[in-house]
Amino acid sequence: MPQEQQIAIEERFARVFNDKSFKERLSSTDFEKYINAKKKLSFQKHDTIFEDGETPKGVYVLEKGAAKLSKSGAFGKDQILRFIKEGDIIGYRSLLCGENFQAKAEAMTDIDCVFLPADVFMYLLEVDSQLSFVMLQKISYELGESSNTITFLAQKTVRERLAEILLLLEQKLGVDPEGFIKISLTREEIANIIGTATESAIRLISEFKQDSLIEVDGRNIKILNHDKLMKLGHVVL
Repeated sequence: MPQEQQIAIEERFARVFNDKSFKERLSSTDFEKYINAKKKLSFQKHDTIFEDGETPKGVYVLEKGAAKLSKSGAFGKDQILRFIKEGDIIGYRSLLCGENFQAKAEAMTDIDCVFLPADVFMYLLEVDSQLSFVMLQKISYELGESSNTITFLAQKTVRERLAEILLLLEQKLGVDPEGFIKISLTREEIANIIGTATESAIRLISEFKQDSLIEVDGRNIKILNHDKLMKLGHVVL
């Protein structure tokens, strides 16, 4: 999906899912129900937000920080499925399917979020058509992301996958004032995302650095040449 469409969906969700917007659309009784039910939660870096296999109790909307969704494989190796940033909502897919969580959510930075219990969230979907519509858009977008991930892992070389994932991380998470991607990942985590051995990820990152495609400062990475990375990864943003 083009970046402009992704941003439009995120902005539409932000306009719909907030106290002011709910107050304008909901009846006074329903708005009071929402206000009384929602909670502010905080998690520290590396805290688990919810576990794989846990029964969903509600949804989480990140107001600050970043998280990751991961799934443990047969040999105990975690596979990172996607990253969650400020403004994203998680926990709703399993809730809507009526199943336990199919992934683990873990804080990658300190996090502040809004928690909305399952019964209230489901009720709001029934009475608020605007919320239902933006949630349908988000589900459709994530379905497209999943399809792209299958293609990404099956058809691209490891070098191409690294180029693409760096561009996508920058697009999704943004950069700090110095231009570094707003998340610090271990080499093992990067290898996990692109589906290769840690040693291969270390070698490729070193090659990208030598080719002046990226700048590396510990775990932090800054993209120096977007055009070359896009050509290398066959990426259209």
